[in-house]
Amino acid sequence: MCGIVGVLGKSEVAPLIVDSLKRLEYRGYDSAGVATLDQGKLVRRRAEGKLRNLETLLENAPLAGSAGIGHTRWATHGAPTVPNAHPHLAGRVAVVHNGIIENYLELREEIVAAGAILESETDIEPVAHLVNLALDRGKTPREAIAEVLPRLKGAFALAFLFEGEDDLLIGARKGSPLAVGHGDGEMFLGSDAIALSPFTDRITYLEEGDWTVVSRTGVEIFDKDNRPVERAEARSSVTSSLMDKGNYKHFMAKEIHEQPQVLGHTLSRYFDYTTKTARVAGAEGLKFKDLQRLTITACGTAYLAGLVSKYWFEKYARLPVEIDIASEFRYRETPLSEKDTALFISQSGETADTLASLRYCKAHGAAIGAIVNVAESTIAREADMVFQTIAGPEIGVASTKAFTCQLAVLAALALQAGRERGVLSAERERELVAELIEVPSLALQALSCEASIEKLAQPLSKASNALYLGRATNFPLALEGALKLKELSYIHAEGYAAGELKHGPIALIDENMPVFVIAPHDAIYEKTVSNMQEVAARGGRIVLITDARGAAESGSSAVSTVILPDMSDIVAPIVYALPVQLIAYHTAVFMGTDVDQPRNLAKSVTVE
Repeated sequence: MCGIVGVLGKSEVAPLIVDSLKRLEYRGYDSAGVATLDQGKLVRRRAEGKLRNLETLLENAPLAGSAGIGHTRWATHGAPTVPNAHPHLAGRVAVVHNGIIENYLELREEIVAAGAILESETDIEPVAHLVNLALDRGKTPREAIAEVLPRLKGAFALAFLFEGEDDLLIGARKGSPLAVGHGDGEMFLGSDAIALSPFTDRITYLEEGDWTVVSRTGVEIFDKDNRPVERAEARSSVTSSLMDKGNYKHFMAKEIHEQPQVLGHTLSRYFDYTTKTARVAGAEGLKFKDLQRLTITACGTAYLAGLVSKYWFEKYARLPVEIDIASEFRYRETPLSEKDTALFISQSGETADTLASLRYCKAHGAAIGAIVNVAESTIAREADMVFQTIAGPEIGVASTKAFTCQLAVLAALALQAGRERGVLSAERERELVAELIEVPSLALQALSCEASIEKLAQPLSKASNALYLGRATNFPLALEGALKLKELSYIHAEGYAAGELKHGPIALIDENMPVFVIAPHDAIYEKTVSNMQEVAARGGRIVLITDARGAAESGSSAVSTVILPDMSDIVAPIVYALPVQLIAYHTAVFMGTDVDQPRNLAKSVTVE
């Protein structure tokens, strides 16, 4: 994922910026660049590939200047080429960007109509031109930024450098992290404390919607309404490396809130935003066209991601799916041949049972695909095809952002399978992809429900048991909600298909039983609500997670309702995962359990 660095220094900053960018390599990137002010003029160097290519370029053509910005880019809009690499220049403005500007086509048309000539395919270059046009109308840099920021839709972190302004950096964040580093006669901007660790351990984290004006002598911060605000300065340990929570209390909270950003990166890897098609490189090796069945194997939350995808593969590709928990699959001697394809899902890529299952399938000649978050992992190395999630390091033991990014990759594979099998029309594919690329924005809206979810924590903490109910793709999500609550709070919880309520679980319902009903207003909403009424009739304490229409039609059975934005069926299990995660997180926080490292659990299960 993209990394951002900005430096107002005392000497030449280009080497310092490159050193800082090296600390952001873990995010993943495919090009890099630096821009500085040389005697007041903007100059830059950019290179494809690894940072060593940029370093070589700078050795042959150094950049002078004591003010600069740098960037490592993960390609989203436009291929990983030099013209698409950051920083982008427009007149007197240079900018680097992390995130996705969703309304970039509209902005692009506007600045082209105004006479601008674009050099890249990126979503951020039009923003640089908008700011430059404001400067041409006589606006100051800070006035220009204040004018342009409200026009940007999507998630972003931005850092601007201005020609003729040797003592000025302007940064902004919405959905993507950005921090200010404080030095002695120097100041810095960075994606996180890791980026800033070569320079300082004094960090101010910008909050959602903030933008900042930075000079060598201080910093001004404004909220989304352009009101001056104070943000606390914190100390960050430079030895913490990746282990930095930022301004969050727990890694899990940080990782939940990173989901709009990392989902954007993952979706852009696997979907072409221009043509609205799935574009999964290597998926042809999965033999979707002639495949008779797909075998999916995983453990824990990764297994539940696979269970959601079973609905997608069978609905959109008409491809039968067998899904197994890896610890069962590896021992039941499943008949396989070279005609079969097996898909394995693992955040770490080191899960012992999943790896053993992979080796079983490979020994029987099946084609092997792997969805992993760690590209250098054993599962990735041993698979025939690797589909990496772009979630970044996940420190919290309970999987959050890795889960939703796994879903994003699986959705892309399901749509590509449908296209290759001739059962998904081009028009329908475009419709579904258009819905999926709205996920980062919808996820950001879902996070706005956090305050109402936090209020649920105290009464839930008194429960000894809980039920989660859902239908279709919301059934695996009910299983995931119960798993998260068990992992973090140690409250016993079970997830059920809502239609199974009368086949046993209804016996547990009483006035002390919290029942979480995951029910967006879809084609089977009324059936789920009927199950909810059965719970209400027996005194169960219902928490309904739905949309506005679902809330309006649910009656008065629920003691609490979490309302999410409207969204399509294919999107719902990804976005509804966020409130499910927040319920478990805030309950555990209220109870005082170890949220990031729950008892008896490990992040990567590397033993049987």
